[in-house]
Amino acid sequence: MAQIPADSDETVLSVGKRDVHLTNLRKPFFAQTGLTKGGLLQYYADVAPLLVPHLNDRAMVMKRYPHGAAGDFFFMKRTPPGAPAWLRTCSIEHDSGSVIDFPVVDDLAALLWVVNLGCIDLNQWYARCDDVDRPDYLHFDLDPVRDPSGPTPFETVRSAALQVRDALDELALPCVAKTSGSNGIHVYVPIRRGPTQKDVWRFAKAFAFAVAAKHPATLTAEYKIAKRPAGRVLVDYNQNAWGRTHRSIRSGRRRSQPCRRLLRGTRLSPA
Repeated sequence: MAQIPADSDETVLSVGKRDVHLTNLRKPFFAQTGLTKGGLLQYYADVAPLLVPHLNDRAMVMKRYPHGAAGDFFFMKRTPPGAPAWLRTCSIEHDSGSVIDFPVVDDLAALLWVVNLGCIDLNQWYARCDDVDRPDYLHFDLDPVRDPSGPTPFETVRSAALQVRDALDELALPCVAKTSGSNGIHVYVPIRRGPTQKDVWRFAKAFAFAVAAKHPATLTAEYKIAKRPAGRVLVDYNQNAWGRTHRSIRSGRRRSQPCRRLLRGTRLSPA
């Protein structure tokens, strides 16, 4: 297991046959807890065996926090100059005709290289690099709608996740859930590659409105913020659009310590 030094500001770490230059290791990245950039890198090194299979062969959009979780961030799609020669990239042509070479996290070395750029959370594409128009899963983000009277109880979000799961069961579509790192739950549906991303988005939208109509006291699929009823849980389908990304499991988040965990159905169901 890779060990990130806690007593130096930078190091060159040998990971297999690859060397990764890690910098600013003692820089505080989470002020409230004192977690440093080196500590964040160590976390990702520790969970890499569980995490990397979910990132494999997918374009990665980098969300960089050069000054830590409390500082400003920016998104970066294109692999920056100076990337190591061993880093694999995924070339994707956009509607503008521009071709962007995204980094791909296929192993621990690539993971540490990306996190060293200041990436607290990891955001990968839905589709694999060999066919970026055809995803192999779809995703629903269950996000509590703001209520002026107070925060939506997590029990409401949990109930919403069970309602979505039951509706998917009726269609013989198995799913898995994970915590969002904030107040919501993400529901993933593995699918056989074939439908285009646009077709997957259409299905996700139709499903979201159908399940929301079935449970109007709990759910909404209204995308306009002003029209969402308070106290409901949004079944957000729009992240299934082409070019969108999602946060991986075991990913950090600026507002919370790592990580997002997969949830079994028994954990969501009443005791």
